[in-house]
Amino acid sequence: MFKLLKHAKKYAPYAILCPMLMVGEVVLELMIPLVMADIVDEGLANGDMELILRLGVKMLLLALGSLFCGSMAARLGAVAGMGFGSTIRKELLDKIQTFSFSNIDRFSTASLITRMTTDVNTVQNTFLMMIRMLFRAPIMFVAALVICIIKSREISSVFLFSLPLIVIIVAIGGPIALKRFKKMLKMFDGFNASIQENFTNIRVVKAFVRSDYEKDKFKKANDDLLNASISAEKIMIWGQPLLMLVMYGTILAIVYIAAKAISAEMLQIGDFSAVFTYIMQILMNFLMIIMLVAQFFMSEASAKRILEVLGEEPDINDDAASVNIVKDGSVEFKNVTFKYNGSAAPVLSDVSFKIESGETVGIIGATGSAKSTLVQLIPRLYDVTEGEVLVGGVNVKDYKMNALREQVSMVLQKNVLFSGTIAENLRWGNKEATDEELVKACEIADARAFVESFPDGYETDLGQGGVNVSGGQKQRLCIARAILKKPKILILDDSTSAVDTYTDSKIREGLKNGIPDTTKIIIAQRISSVSECDKIIILENGTVNDMGTHDELLARNEIYQDIYYSQQKGSDDFDLEGGEL
Repeated sequence: MFKLLKHAKKYAPYAILCPMLMVGEVVLELMIPLVMADIVDEGLANGDMELILRLGVKMLLLALGSLFCGSMAARLGAVAGMGFGSTIRKELLDKIQTFSFSNIDRFSTASLITRMTTDVNTVQNTFLMMIRMLFRAPIMFVAALVICIIKSREISSVFLFSLPLIVIIVAIGGPIALKRFKKMLKMFDGFNASIQENFTNIRVVKAFVRSDYEKDKFKKANDDLLNASISAEKIMIWGQPLLMLVMYGTILAIVYIAAKAISAEMLQIGDFSAVFTYIMQILMNFLMIIMLVAQFFMSEASAKRILEVLGEEPDINDDAASVNIVKDGSVEFKNVTFKYNGSAAPVLSDVSFKIESGETVGIIGATGSAKSTLVQLIPRLYDVTEGEVLVGGVNVKDYKMNALREQVSMVLQKNVLFSGTIAENLRWGNKEATDEELVKACEIADARAFVESFPDGYETDLGQGGVNVSGGQKQRLCIARAILKKPKILILDDSTSAVDTYTDSKIREGLKNGIPDTTKIIIAQRISSVSECDKIIILENGTVNDMGTHDELLARNEIYQDIYYSQQKGSDDFDLEGGEL
């Protein structure tokens, strides 16, 4: 928790004023029972209405002052607490945005969501309790105890037995509860993962009629969370009655001692009413202190999970980089070897080739031959383990990442669109793009016709994740979005798999004529998608098996021949001109 407090600097004035006002509330609140005692012992006992009215007004003013201080402290505390939580969430998101793919691989999406919601709420509530109770509860406890001792040492002696009993109960139950609450937070990760997968892939669930399976999986995650929560709360269920037993036992003992003292005329009724009020404050504030300590330790698990993300050092950074301009779209791999974190065997081994600026290059290979991994090294989504990747003749590690990635536009295998209109999604590629540029990019990607067929055209709302368009339409919008960046290098990672061969050929023709100076790297499964490329790279088990034109590879390479002829056999397929998968 203390390591996270630096994120509250912006709200430091609120966090400082809140406890100061709480101290004011305590001082005024402590004076009220003393005034009440004077009203009973002096005003009522002597029938002095003037004194009663004067002390009554004084007590009212003290109550109003205490109310003002308390309400203002509550407001300032809320601002500081909510602001603290908001700052941490922003810091978490900003940090995650700096992660490379390998950093992200270390955390599950569900775990990151839990850390940004449940864990942040926990530390936020702890911080709010700290600034409101850290000063109020101890001051009220000590001051009330001192006044009680002054008023009656005999009554105050009861606390010598009751307070240690409360400490013992909390000391026994606290560590057990902390362990169980940590387990409960882990169950939240699994619970969120189940929800996320179910809702994100709801169409697949329905298509495969797996609703019952998903319900069972959710039930298990929900039951695990329920059981972990019950296990954690059991400590509270057993602990709270024990604490109440000690508290009410203390009150009964004090009332018994006070009754004897009043009967023996050793204690006045007014003083007893004041002492009784202070006793309740002592017990309640002592419990507050215990709760604050318990909450602090319970938030330790959440704070550690947050700090794991904030303390994660990005594997890729551009601190030592200085190049801000990509000269051209040439790409060169020099003896590149790459393996994922925790992987023993390399995914790519000693890969070397060169692509000239403006060339169109196809990459093919069997599933698992590391085609996607290869192209992700170009914009530094991952860093090479050995060797060099050069763009524009410069090692990619020497570029400022924003400068490099602005000039390397990728259309990934998984096509992602966001909530909003078609125009808003396209402008992810270039937020300053004009309407004419949107139309031109869609024309190159063969998307203009279907976009303009919608009643609202480019202002058509796509829904969450682009649910209102087909897979092929989604791919073409993603290609248009990438083109709008006007990059020097355009990478299409199997990005026409959901369109028919006719549409695929139109997209390739649009790329050739619309952005002739851009280097185009096309990963594809179909030979027809790469046959017209300037050269084709064949990957096999993470190595370059061969490289050449379509005719050269068809004449000499067995892998290429096998792929080509197997696809030729199925060429009389059901792809229709202008059709779409």
